[in-house]
Amino acid sequence: MTSTVVVGAGIIGIAIAYELQRRGDAVILLDKDAPGMGASYGNMASIAVTEFMPASRPGIWAQMPKWLLDPEGPVRIRPGYLPKLAPWFLRFIAASRPSKLRELEAAGAVLCGRALEDLNALLKETGLAHMLSAEGCLSLYTDEAEFRADREHLEVLEHFDLRHEVLGTNAIRDLEPALTTKIGRAVLFPDNRSLADPYKLVVALSEKFQGLGGRIEEGDVSGFEHREEGVAALRLADGRSLAADRVVLAAGAFTARLSALLREHIPLETERGYHTQIMEPGISMRHSIIWPARAFMVTPTAGGIRVGGTIEMAGLDAPPDYRRAKVLVKRAQEALPDLKARQATQWMGHRPALPDTVPVMGQSAKRRNVWYATGHGHLGLTYAATTGRLMADLITGIEPPVDMKPYRVDRF
Repeated sequence: MTSTVVVGAGIIGIAIAYELQRRGDAVILLDKDAPGMGASYGNMASIAVTEFMPASRPGIWAQMPKWLLDPEGPVRIRPGYLPKLAPWFLRFIAASRPSKLRELEAAGAVLCGRALEDLNALLKETGLAHMLSAEGCLSLYTDEAEFRADREHLEVLEHFDLRHEVLGTNAIRDLEPALTTKIGRAVLFPDNRSLADPYKLVVALSEKFQGLGGRIEEGDVSGFEHREEGVAALRLADGRSLAADRVVLAAGAFTARLSALLREHIPLETERGYHTQIMEPGISMRHSIIWPARAFMVTPTAGGIRVGGTIEMAGLDAPPDYRRAKVLVKRAQEALPDLKARQATQWMGHRPALPDTVPVMGQSAKRRNVWYATGHGHLGLTYAATTGRLMADLITGIEPPVDMKPYRVDRF
């Protein structure tokens, strides 16, 4: 029996570990924390199949100066981090060429086009189908100008035949009575579902994984032991060593530190995201909502209402700035005037961000028995079930149902 160590016990790592264990591998899932305690703990619980557009595109560039100058804007770069960010940012700019954008959109659309089907299959197989909502997501616009500003997004969805429906004021209020009457237009994305609790999903999948014979270990990888062109074992900071026939590095934003130990550079950054979880919101919601002009999202999840969004570029080690979470609540109250912030907690997590917005999924270019699955950005939960299946195919020598070249690690 082949032994595999999957490093990273977030939603991506557990999806891969579960699928490999189900197919007959002996899998160890390794993380420095318990399953689901990283970005998977506090994501926006959204299966966002319409949100694959590259971040570096004309509509974003047009708003970037205004955002960066606004202390409460949706994007913040801490000044002291700018020198380290510069090489990543140059690649981000390079991804904005029109021909490159079309290529990146297609790579994202392939994954999003199968994401909901793959997730439904995983949840049904594991008895967790009840965790997925039946409702979609509403994108909000106060007027025609805001709606036209998002037209680029809708045109891409039309190009890839992704379902959406434009709604007027009355239909919006029928779906979500708590919304302000100032919203004059909305687009319903019926396939953008949400999870009852993303953290509990990771925990439940980890239990299913263990039920198949999988093993979970806590430990921090400090190095690798090598053999020929591969890795023989992982060295842990506490002195232990884990032997493995195969290693999968799926540690989110921390994967670049692991790849550096293998002398394989990945231009991976962290987009630090914030949320406020409100357990006594004073309103009820069926759908998640996004307001593109205000750059925030609200999702009913984890027993309450979660308000999130915003991007902060400040690296993995800087302390959180929870003022950003509080700004998002103020914006959410513009859309939901009766929303109360009672019994609320703030959270910050690290989204793994690549400059072209397309994840890395594939074999190492330097170590024959090492595989990567990282850089899923805002779409880790969305892509998780699909990533689990595609990575298991690649790792076990089965031809995947999609072309995996756009996701290779050495594309940069």
